[in-house]
Amino acid sequence: MAWINQSQIESRKYRCGYCGNIVATDKGFYDKDRAFRAYLCPHCNKPSFFDASGNQTPGIAPGNDVSSLPKELETIYNEARRCVAVNAFTAAVLACRKLLMHIAVEQKAEPGKSFIFYVEYLANNGYVPPNGKGWVDHIRKKGNEATHEIVLMSAEDAVELISFSEMLLKFIYEFPARVPTK
Repeated sequence: MAWINQSQIESRKYRCGYCGNIVATDKGFYDKDRAFRAYLCPHCNKPSFFDASGNQTPGIAPGNDVSSLPKELETIYNEARRCVAVNAFTAAVLACRKLLMHIAVEQKAEPGKSFIFYVEYLANNGYVPPNGKGWVDHIRKKGNEATHEIVLMSAEDAVELISFSEMLLKFIYEFPARVPTK
């Protein structure tokens, strides 16, 4: 994609909200008052916007990629991460809750059961690491709060649940896939 009328502007180093790379560039656009700038990522060529206070849009998705995930789980996990990048914290918490159900069904739990059934299935069938039941229970409780109560989740809530979800996914999918099979 070629951008028209791009200019050389004040150089900035940042993490691209689209591709996640740490980049530096002096290519982009600014408004007539030079209070807002749009920088073009030299890796993916997409624009990141910065206001006068330095706030970036889109923001940075928290967490890390997890390898060896089934496509559906990867989609939900990354959806939760992207929700945080656009300040949709309650949506991120709800996506983490939904992720637990999908993990359980992916691990052969019967579809169409209650949410608590899936949480207990994961815990009772060895999919939760030692001392990790608290993580899953925390995701459950925060997810239930976001689902059943009139309350908004905070950035801290969402980032914490994404962190716990990431560790659970690594424990169940990424780390076992690293072990060579005979």
